[in-house]
Amino acid sequence: MYRSHILICGGTGCTASGSGAVIAALEEELKKNSLEEEIKIIKTGCFGLCAVGPIMIVYPEGCFYSAVKPEDMEEIVNEHLIKGRPVKRLLYKETVAEDSIKSLNHTDFYRKQKRVALRNCGVINPEVIDEYIAYDGYAALGKCLDEYTPEQVIDIILASGLRGRGGAGFPTGLKWKFAAANKADQKYVCCNADEGDPGAFMDRSILEGDPHAVLEAMAIAGYAIGASQGYIYIRAEYPIAVERLEIAIKQAREYGLLGKNIFGKGFDFDIEIRLGAGAFVCGEETALMTSIEGKRGEPRPRPPFPALKGLFQKPTILNNVETYANIAQIINNGPEWFASMGTEKSKGTKVFALGGKINNTGLVEVPIGTPLRTVIEEIGGGIPNGKKFKAAQTGGPSGGCIPAEYLDVPIDYESLIELGAMMGSGGLIVMDEDNCMVDIAKFFLEFTVDESCGKCTPCRIGTKRLYEMLEKITSGNGTLEDLDEMEKLCYYIKNNSLCGLGQTAPNPVLSTLRHFRDEYIAHVVDKKCPSGVCKDLLSFFIIEDKCKGCTACARKCPVGAISGAVKQPHVIDTAKCIKCGACIETCKFGAIIKK
Repeated sequence: MYRSHILICGGTGCTASGSGAVIAALEEELKKNSLEEEIKIIKTGCFGLCAVGPIMIVYPEGCFYSAVKPEDMEEIVNEHLIKGRPVKRLLYKETVAEDSIKSLNHTDFYRKQKRVALRNCGVINPEVIDEYIAYDGYAALGKCLDEYTPEQVIDIILASGLRGRGGAGFPTGLKWKFAAANKADQKYVCCNADEGDPGAFMDRSILEGDPHAVLEAMAIAGYAIGASQGYIYIRAEYPIAVERLEIAIKQAREYGLLGKNIFGKGFDFDIEIRLGAGAFVCGEETALMTSIEGKRGEPRPRPPFPALKGLFQKPTILNNVETYANIAQIINNGPEWFASMGTEKSKGTKVFALGGKINNTGLVEVPIGTPLRTVIEEIGGGIPNGKKFKAAQTGGPSGGCIPAEYLDVPIDYESLIELGAMMGSGGLIVMDEDNCMVDIAKFFLEFTVDESCGKCTPCRIGTKRLYEMLEKITSGNGTLEDLDEMEKLCYYIKNNSLCGLGQTAPNPVLSTLRHFRDEYIAHVVDKKCPSGVCKDLLSFFIIEDKCKGCTACARKCPVGAISGAVKQPHVIDTAKCIKCGACIETCKFGAIIKK
């Protein structure tokens, strides 16, 4: 028995921040003090609060240490683990009270969350199957094989109201029902772990922190539709997730939880991993299946839908990682439990990757229908540096921007679509007053242009023409007629593209035109960027009264555009200026402005 357990985040975020070196330093300190048999180190998945990593939690006290470094380990071991005195300077500030240490669940970041898909992330060692089993792992699979027919399993998923968490929000049980109804000698269960949205890392974190939850759910899906083979299509850029999946699959096979005659019930099911080559279009279900087949990842026309003819032309279901992460808990706790969370049409919880101009970047899981304000101001901790919230981009390149006036909108599928946005896979990028919304639309559209597979003309050519129109506007050459032409082109692309990538590509443009049209007009009519972002519309000036003639800006300017004598006001030659902003960053007196 260990007297203390130390959980250290081993997810990608904290690993990049140096958690591996922290673990090594802690092991060395424990060995130095002969504490290896008393204190257990457990490398977990993501805790969610990525902004303050690397993260360490010491139990049984529950002390939450944030932003720890290898050099802090000696103090933690000597003070906390030997003398029993938590090191308050390293504790996450919101857990420190005057006379006690508060539970992590009482902090603003965690208090309003409901962790379902993320329930084991940051709790168990994802590389040890016994820890997953200790938290009811594989009990749901056993329950399905022992107590329910395949039809009853599908009825449970239908009754729960679970909708696909990958973007479109299609009812999961209905998808399974369609595939189960089609007779074939072979069927397939696929998992979409090809998380390509900029700023999205929900699926990666689930696979890094709780891979067995996905394996168990895929096996349940296989039983429900009559499939014996599963494939997980995952980004090759997710090495930690891939490694932990490989470990989990190997362990599940050794325990007889994948393979032949699972639980002695005559049910066969196994899973293989396929690595994606970095194509965003392979997040679309038919393109993903085409890629698994070893062909170029391009979408196929639908119908027929994958439930009839999918992978290798056999009935196939495809769900994303987060969708599968809910399945076992629905079976164990009942569909009524899951349906009690969320809204009338959108049940359960949703995981968001909260990023951009926000204090608490990280993973957030809340009941669907939670107001956007709660996520941004309470859980997210608001906007840094006293700036004002301007917009939130949901759904990545396929989504749209929600302005400040809709901060109290409930986050559900229908409400977001009404605003011209969408739930998407769960990326939530926060923007402040310094962001130019025309530039934001251009950023996401540039991504889509690069990622178009080129199979259909509306997407291949249409998105490129749309991007050129945005470039024309941000360079100061746009006209009001261009705005009308852009809108027409957006709807043409939406209505005529082959797959979801092209059909949703114009969303960032349409939503910013709808909610921030005044910014487009300022770019076109006034030839100004109100946020001071679009370089072609900017000029840099030195305020004569404020300039001290220190020459710092002139020395920093990479093109020699600033001139003036020492202790005399300087001048910027606008013809030479490349508008890099180096002078503004250098000036200590606020003498340089851009407008």
